[in-house]
Amino acid sequence: MPSYNISVLGLDVFFKTSAGSERIKRASGLIEDRFKRLDQRGRNLSKEKLLVFLALGLADDYLQTKESLDNVQERLNSLLDRLEENEE
Repeated sequence: MPSYNISVLGLDVFFKTSAGSERIKRASGLIEDRFKRLDQRGRNLSKEKLLVFLALGLADDYLQTKESLDNVQERLNSLLDRLEENEE
């Protein structure tokens, strides 16, 4: 499993993951970009609070995407059930 030593938001982080380097680069870039946007609007918020807002935003994005994916999966299952009924 590859190991990475990267700097994110000025913090050096060392970890191992099966994710490829391009995926790591995109993920750290997303964090950096979102942090910068929050920091510009944050008006004197501590780095810790900005990181909490960042985590909440990413969690919300994840939950919305998961809900959307679950809905698509339900619709696909329903369509598959209909196709199987029509074959019988």
